[in-house]
Amino acid sequence: MRDARPWGAILFKRNVESPAQLRALTSDIREQLSADAPILIDQEGGRVQRMRPPHWRSYPPAAAFERLGLDEPATARLAWLGARLIAHELRDAGVDVDCLPVLDAPVESAHDVIGDRAYSRDPEKAARFGRAAAEGLLAGGVLPVIKHVPGHGRARADSHLELPVVEATLAELEMRDFVPFRANADLPLAMTAHVVFTAIDGGLPGTLSKIVVEQIIRGKIGFDGLLMTDDLSMKALSGGFRERAEAAIGAGCDMALHCNGDLAEARAVAEGAGELTGRALERARAALAKRVAPRDFDPVDGAREFDGALAMAA
Repeated sequence: MRDARPWGAILFKRNVESPAQLRALTSDIREQLSADAPILIDQEGGRVQRMRPPHWRSYPPAAAFERLGLDEPATARLAWLGARLIAHELRDAGVDVDCLPVLDAPVESAHDVIGDRAYSRDPEKAARFGRAAAEGLLAGGVLPVIKHVPGHGRARADSHLELPVVEATLAELEMRDFVPFRANADLPLAMTAHVVFTAIDGGLPGTLSKIVVEQIIRGKIGFDGLLMTDDLSMKALSGGFRERAEAAIGAGCDMALHCNGDLAEARAVAEGAGELTGRALERARAALAKRVAPRDFDPVDGAREFDGALAMAA
């Protein structure tokens, strides 16, 4: 880390043992990088949560809130409260960026890789409930990362294992897939989708496509925050790791994300990504400027309200 000087680090279950260990790890990472280096994690709830019992709470998947059958304000409140509780636990451990909310709106025929990680199949509701979760994180001093822009909800393959190809028309994508991202385009961080959209760029996945990044993510969706890739070690992508990083940065991504812990690959990604400069550096600084001290919150009362609402609705 001292040699490559990454912007930050992302943690996984393999890095997490106990509260004391995790606090020591995040402190040590910042000693190698800088005091304000961001530390990321995927703490969504359901299948995707790296910090788990017995040391941390278990959270429901995003889809669980809508399934309770509450009205929209109550559903949004639960999405906010769950994220606020997550933020409290993350900050205590020294983690200050959560790769949440998932703003994909799955269709019936899609692969289950997104599934219940999404707040709703209705893109308008996904936008509102995802916004509530993002605001819960921000209130707790944790930056949200909206994902997977411009949309993973139609993918019929798991991009961890193979490259999904979506053949929907641009009009269909605009009416559904882009909606939650447009509604949350003012948020500070976003993560790309390793998905080919034949109506936009039939040859390259979104992460590596200048057309997708410039015309769709920056253009039609209007996102001008820091854009990071999804994990470059996922099998949806091919080629060497330096080349993957170079292609992503060349397409207009601000930052390359590498997650599998292979240091040889990580070095190649760092070489390919190059220095964080120019507009990408400005976006990175702007994102960190939105990482503020948590607002007043009683986690005991919050947990009581959250658990009580879930129990009553169930």
